[in-house]
Amino acid sequence: MTAFPDFSKVKMDNDNLKWEQAISRIEPIYSKPYDPRSPFERDMQRIMHSQGYRRLKNKTQVFFAPHNDHVCTRIEHVTHVASVAETIAKLLNLNLDLVRAIAIGHDIGHAPFGHHGETVLQNIAEQNNLHEFWHENNSLRFIDKIETLPDYDGVQQNLNLTYAVRDGIVCHCGEIDERFIKPRDEAVDLYSIQKGGKLGSYTYEGCVVKISDKIGYIGRDIEDACTYGILTDKNLKELLDIVCTTYPDIKLSEINTTVLIHKFIMDLCQNSSIETGLCFSDDCYNVMNLIKKFNYKNIYYHPRILRFKKYATLVLETIFEKLSEYYPDIKGNITEEKQLYPKLLKEFEEWLIKYSDYNLALKTEKKLANKQIYNISEETDYKNAIIDFISGMSDNFAIDVYNELISF
Repeated sequence: MTAFPDFSKVKMDNDNLKWEQAISRIEPIYSKPYDPRSPFERDMQRIMHSQGYRRLKNKTQVFFAPHNDHVCTRIEHVTHVASVAETIAKLLNLNLDLVRAIAIGHDIGHAPFGHHGETVLQNIAEQNNLHEFWHENNSLRFIDKIETLPDYDGVQQNLNLTYAVRDGIVCHCGEIDERFIKPRDEAVDLYSIQKGGKLGSYTYEGCVVKISDKIGYIGRDIEDACTYGILTDKNLKELLDIVCTTYPDIKLSEINTTVLIHKFIMDLCQNSSIETGLCFSDDCYNVMNLIKKFNYKNIYYHPRILRFKKYATLVLETIFEKLSEYYPDIKGNITEEKQLYPKLLKEFEEWLIKYSDYNLALKTEKKLANKQIYNISEETDYKNAIIDFISGMSDNFAIDVYNELISF
């Protein structure tokens, strides 16, 4: 039986010097007379009950608005990452509740249409001098300011998660190629982080989720590309040659999600230590990066995906432009056009009621206690509200309201 390094000395529990900071919340959270859950388990369940989490089932992972039930969506990717992270945490004796919570929530602020949708919103934000958009930070914003749950009195309150979960979410970027990952020592203001992937997580559990994000998507994206017939026999032969540089005994039929994930997990756990951090062997690290390059060349930049990117850009830019037209007489313009665009304007008006000063009386009546985020008399605030509203859309909803805008 393979022996794995024991990380229990740095596990995030009440023996860890970082524990009090890790379980701290922005505000005290209401308690129940008896609650058997750990703080992180409670966080995970609060995320899972949020509307943002539910919408992940209709958000893109790689293939836009998939109609094939067997192609990965964002919610399945999140589940894959949680599964990988839990396996690593179990083998290394880290906190399972914490990795589950971070993994389940890590993409809750992802844009519709995947990373391309993120790029579109980044460009719109930059062109309009709005807050910088990147999905890790947007996930933190959604966790802290957007997503709500009713308390015992039916009042909608923000999720108010622990520092360790919020930190793991904003630091989760799996796109950065790193062979060694270790947590940072200091607790920082999470909104001071300027870019995804630039700062290590505060906990080893957060580091596990970050590396699991990369492990989770590499193999599954290949499987989905095969489902859609995007990869040719020549492509698959090239992929086999890449994998065989490190795993010479592997067969083409074994290059699937479960086999690749298992090999990556085992290599990571066998080569990691508290002293060096989470670490892949040279061979495994190199083959992972070669597979990632293969995916970019043959999947992410495939002509079919590039064509859809043009459509996705049109969808998101059209929605932003239309909603921007309602400033400054926002109430009057929405009222006037609500019958023309009922689906879009019903949801957008509810968004403004919940998060802005659009209708404070109705906000109180609906028991929307979360703090006001936007002052919509300010054009910048109003346009930031539009960006946030669009970022929360599922692919399907964005397409539906776009069709509503262009239909007669």
